[in-house]
Amino acid sequence: MDSVSGIGVLDKAVAVLDALEARPLSLPELVEATGLPRATAHRLAAALEVHGFVARDGDGRFQLGARLSQPSLPALARPALEELRDTTGESVQLYVRRGDQRLCVETLESPHGLRTIVPVGALLPLDAGSAGKVLREDPAVLKRGWAESVEERQKGVASVSAPVYDDGRIVAAVSVSGPVERTTRAPGRRYAKSVVAAARAVEAVFRA
Repeated sequence: MDSVSGIGVLDKAVAVLDALEARPLSLPELVEATGLPRATAHRLAAALEVHGFVARDGDGRFQLGARLSQPSLPALARPALEELRDTTGESVQLYVRRGDQRLCVETLESPHGLRTIVPVGALLPLDAGSAGKVLREDPAVLKRGWAESVEERQKGVASVSAPVYDDGRIVAAVSVSGPVERTTRAPGRRYAKSVVAAARAVEAVFRA
């Protein structure tokens, strides 16, 4: 994996924690989510376990430890994301910024056979896609409150995203994405209101 901070081992350890933010993972699942070699993923997870950042659940899967035991962003956001998925019928993602990339920390797939699939742990560029516009704080997006993209990152796919704020700063982007044949080439007209409502719902959980 590419280094974000310039300190490779730290970036790899953070990748492990990011992957575990969504849910407990077995070692093979952790390897798949992080893209790390099996031995490296196991060594880092075991070291983080010693320091209390990682723990094991009853099935032996890795999960966030006591030092990171507060409810995670994906867990807090999930009810709003589920409602957004059910309202739009399309796939929903939650992204956070990681350096010059965006990290998918939660994903809910559309029930349609033809759907967008972005796995948890996927690192995507900030310079393409509606979520990238949100997380790089594009002035036009901040003014309008949402962003849309059509075939910017992947042919045949369109998306709409809205920022999630906490104490006045953008901490995440809520996105809905799907094939252009359903979302149309102006997806904002169809989904912006629902995506913005989902982002506000996540913020309300922060304030609760």
